[in-house]
Amino acid sequence: MTPVSAPRSKARTGSRTNRRDTRYTGVPPWVFALAAAGALFVLLPLAAMVVRVNWGEFIPLITSESSLTALGLSLRTSAASTVLCIVLGVPLALVLARASFPGQRLLRAFVLLPLVLPPVVGGIALLYTFGRQGLLGRSIELAGIQIAFSTSAVVLAQTFVALPFLVVSLEGALRTAGTKYEAVAATLGARPTTVLRRVSIPLVLPGLASGAVLSFARCLGEFGATLTFAGSLQGVTRTLPLEIYLQRETDADAAVALSLVLVAVAVAVVGLSYRRPRALPSQAGTE
Repeated sequence: MTPVSAPRSKARTGSRTNRRDTRYTGVPPWVFALAAAGALFVLLPLAAMVVRVNWGEFIPLITSESSLTALGLSLRTSAASTVLCIVLGVPLALVLARASFPGQRLLRAFVLLPLVLPPVVGGIALLYTFGRQGLLGRSIELAGIQIAFSTSAVVLAQTFVALPFLVVSLEGALRTAGTKYEAVAATLGARPTTVLRRVSIPLVLPGLASGAVLSFARCLGEFGATLTFAGSLQGVTRTLPLEIYLQRETDADAAVALSLVLVAVAVAVVGLSYRRPRALPSQAGTE
């Protein structure tokens, strides 16, 4: 019995060693110290804002007519902008992830440019594109449509700054998924549109959902491009960030209370976008 049990014991020990290797999460102590400093850098300002809130008047401050109007406008325009991001961003991500053509890197750089571009510069660019004297504004105005300084301008401004978030998320998901299943579907006679609808999109649906949620959160917090391109008309273009900015000049308590509401909504939205990473096959087999 002893000669037989020894190899089993060694095998069992080896499997435990392999399990420890695949689950290695060792982090040096100094990394924890820097991580704590980074967390405090983000959390302390939020804590200071919570301390500053006038809790006795919190409900009246956030339920005033102007506050509710701004919040409702922000939610509606952010939802519309997210839909527009999906309509425009999914084809862009597919082309960048699957196609190969001259100037592809340049196209990716321009698509991702709003990530690093100051929002006010984006607002100016949109104004000189869709404004009355803009590149397309005159033709659009002849058709009886006015975009600048309207609710449509808010949607376009939010879409402009949020589109890269969806493209980045979806392109990364497409590259991670690979083309194996799509190639199999194509060899079975499926047309490209069928492959896209039945294989590609379902395969990267979590990445698409994550990108859409992040885009919505970015739309909700948009300020600079909206102010420059759409202005600040109550009930028309004055979103919640603009209302907070204006309240800061007249009623600091209202500005802080509305800021806390925006932070809470943003945290909830970003929390929905988090997906726990899938375990590797080797890890899944040992658990």
